[in-house]
Amino acid sequence: MADMPNDFSSSRRRVVQGASLGFAASVVPPIFAEPQARVAVDGAAKPLSDPRKGYPQPPFAEQSQPWPGLASRMQPKPDHGETSYRGSGRLQGRRALITGGDSGIGRAAAIAFAREGADVAIAYLPAEEEDAKEVIELIRKENRKAVALPGDIREEAFCRELVQKAVQGLGGLDLLVNNAARQQSHLSIADIPTDQFDWTLKTNLYAMFWITRAALEHMPAGGAIVNTASVTAYDPPENLLDYSMTKAGIIAFTKSLAKQVIKHGIRVNAVAPGPFWTPLQVSGGQTKENLKRFGADTPFGRPGQPAELAPIYVALASSEGTYITGQVFGASGAKAP
Repeated sequence: MADMPNDFSSSRRRVVQGASLGFAASVVPPIFAEPQARVAVDGAAKPLSDPRKGYPQPPFAEQSQPWPGLASRMQPKPDHGETSYRGSGRLQGRRALITGGDSGIGRAAAIAFAREGADVAIAYLPAEEEDAKEVIELIRKENRKAVALPGDIREEAFCRELVQKAVQGLGGLDLLVNNAARQQSHLSIADIPTDQFDWTLKTNLYAMFWITRAALEHMPAGGAIVNTASVTAYDPPENLLDYSMTKAGIIAFTKSLAKQVIKHGIRVNAVAPGPFWTPLQVSGGQTKENLKRFGADTPFGRPGQPAELAPIYVALASSEGTYITGQVFGASGAKAP
């Protein structure tokens, strides 16, 4: 990993993709593999397959949900790894708090962490209880502790309470995944009311700051923090102005905090996904027209599924990444930049 670029430098415009998944699988495959080769992913050998296929492709059915949306009501339902992710003990005995753990990327991380041996607390909005119950059940099926923490992370007091309840329920805290986010599509800055702007910033930035500050009081050396950024930080679309600026802020936060807390033996990294099929998209994150063709403009011809990101979160959380901090790992489907 020593020769990996430090970041998606804005001048070189790189997104680290193959390296992320290679590291997540703990293998370095040959550039040109034999047709019979098998690659270890999620702790099990799987046959090689064309990554453009095997997942839903646009056009998608016209659909819309009120904020914050439920994965259980999407068409098609997102794949979070419910039936596919297989663990190998890489997070055995760890204790993780994941915000937005009821659906999307947070749900995929929660499932993977539990199957890797971690106890998991998930934070989510009360309106997402239907999805959250499914995740709690999946965690408990792995004989791991599962702590459900509903509430609104726009409130500083709740963020402190959230961390405290996670510590109490799990018996400590080793891992933090700041993943919860708000995304709303607006074609003009004039269309973003101040209260909506405030909502996005408090959800995506303030809450991350409050939760991380509280969590660091409990995290031991060897702990890890993984933040969810976005490819929009580097290539912001015109309709996601406020969302994109928060994601750029998350990258700056990640890099600065990583330099602070490595002094205490704690690592901080971020993941920058491209277009992924989650409730963010159907609850105002995209226009109905964009949603029909969501992900079609990537070279893959489809959006990513949350399950495809889980190995990266596991890798960054595990002790295998001991020399990795302040990095941003991309999974953009080669869409940008």
